[in-house]
Amino acid sequence: MNKAKIASQSRAHLDNRFQDFGSLTRFTPPARGWIKALREALGMTTTQLAARLNVKQPSVVALEQSEAKGSMELATLRRVAQALDCTLVYALVPNQPLETTIRARARAFGRQRLAPLEHSMVLEDQQVGATQSEAWLDELVREKNPRLFWD
Repeated sequence: MNKAKIASQSRAHLDNRFQDFGSLTRFTPPARGWIKALREALGMTTTQLAARLNVKQPSVVALEQSEAKGSMELATLRRVAQALDCTLVYALVPNQPLETTIRARARAFGRQRLAPLEHSMVLEDQQVGATQSEAWLDELVREKNPRLFWD
């Protein structure tokens, strides 16, 4: 199986998985962070969470502040999640389907490669029609290794 086909199948698989996320606004953290929001919703004090984490109470306050600022390490966040009887969910979710991104990159790559040819063909009165160009770009997406599109 060629690399283009493998990459295409991988994109389709991931795009399907990302559809399950639905609206990403539900994952927007509370203003003061997930740790503090969950701890307070559970009725747990910083001292109680500190005991569950085997740290001192001021460390919990620092952890909550660190998470709210976005500077907490993932391993630490995982430990806090366990102490709160939660599961840490970590994902990089594309802003648009991966297939849309790769098609846009392939088209930009193709247009960059076509520009000198199209110029020469215009000079020779042999223009390529828009339909032909689009068909060639679609073939490029299917047949080429997507690694080429990122240079």
